[in-house]
Amino acid sequence: MAYGPVEASDAASLFAAKFHEGGAHKLSLGLTEDIPFLKNQERLTFARCGITDPLSLEDYMKLGGFAGLKKALTMTGAAIVAEVSNSGLRGRGGAGFPTGIKWKTVHDVKADQKYVCCNADEGDSGTFADRMVMEGDPFMLIEGMVIAGVAGGATKGFIYIRSEYPDAINTMKDAIRIATAAKWLGQHIQGTEHSFSLEVRRGAGAYICGEETAMLDSLEGKRGMVRPKPPIPALQGLFGKPTIINNVLSFAAVPYILAEGGEAYKNYGMGRSRGTLPFQLAGNIKQGGLVEKAFGITLRQLIEDFGGGTATGKPLRAVQVGGPLGSYIPISQLDMPMDYETFAAASAMVGHGGVVVFDDSVDMAAQARFAMEFCAIESCGKCTPCRIGSTRGVEVIDRIVAGESREKNLLLLDDLCQTMIDGSLCAMGGLTPMPVQSAVRFWPEDFDRPMKVAAE
Repeated sequence: MAYGPVEASDAASLFAAKFHEGGAHKLSLGLTEDIPFLKNQERLTFARCGITDPLSLEDYMKLGGFAGLKKALTMTGAAIVAEVSNSGLRGRGGAGFPTGIKWKTVHDVKADQKYVCCNADEGDSGTFADRMVMEGDPFMLIEGMVIAGVAGGATKGFIYIRSEYPDAINTMKDAIRIATAAKWLGQHIQGTEHSFSLEVRRGAGAYICGEETAMLDSLEGKRGMVRPKPPIPALQGLFGKPTIINNVLSFAAVPYILAEGGEAYKNYGMGRSRGTLPFQLAGNIKQGGLVEKAFGITLRQLIEDFGGGTATGKPLRAVQVGGPLGSYIPISQLDMPMDYETFAAASAMVGHGGVVVFDDSVDMAAQARFAMEFCAIESCGKCTPCRIGSTRGVEVIDRIVAGESREKNLLLLDDLCQTMIDGSLCAMGGLTPMPVQSAVRFWPEDFDRPMKVAAE
């Protein structure tokens, strides 16, 4: 039975009503599973989250935990890779690269040591799914990473967690200790020939370490800076060894795929976007939170049916999808299905599934400036288009909103954006123009008056 929203002052009356036995109370919401927000989701990855004790192996296994790993331990690495490939699982970190291809590359190469690295440096605005996995169902992430190790022939794994997540760090460390004691990690897992150990590494607050090669540098004890490709990490990754790198949601999807089969996972979604994605509703939204749905749901359905519209009650004006480097979506495109290819065709990206909502009080010129400023602050500084381009971008936008040679500076801004797209070493500089160009394209009127932040 669910009760809420609960304040500290409600505690006494809830106990008096025997809420722990499902007693009647003014805050009663009925059966948790019947609440529309939850009932209308398709929770594959988050089936246990919020239901089980995060650090109880008994709870985890009672609700299907380790079923996928048990199956994987009886399979060859090639068979596991084939199952993951067949599922259509793609990276949940932003690029949407097929997971099976990464795993196959590592599986096929010969090496004396291979690694599995989980990028849990969840720095995108409005995202919190990785944290919820690590704090609410940590054994699922461990299971997914062990399966990856068995598939690729890796014996060592690292989880790179952002420093702003102290609870997630502590929970993952405890879960690793418990799983190791129960022989789900360590030498000869469950009496088999497979061995896999896992460690947590704390990030140092750099957004750029969300990029896989910058994360590798950080794991190696260096300053997090982007590496040129080739070589790709699957061939020369951590300490120069073949490395499987995925983010939390990618690894967390794997136990279901192995337990139920790739076809079962593939039955969800649309086009080349298979399975589910935990969309995270944030910003000016009445009902924020995590919504796990199959690809194909529209932005309008997420914002209106699950989110209940804006928190202020004012009209919706813009939605940013995919983090601070994602495009701003106007209300005319709210019926666009959440699908990698559909979004790419509209010069947007699904990314990590973050959805940040803005009402009609937002100044889109200020948002465009923020994107450039964010890039200037977070750039690793290795390439000129990102390091210098973002700084010049802030200056050009300031001139535009100040009314200085507006048309000429708009052309200059567009040219600068194209240079960043074509010349940046990684997605940090390459994607920064996405929110800027979308703001100029859909809300040109905001660039023809002083920004509110500038006026203040």
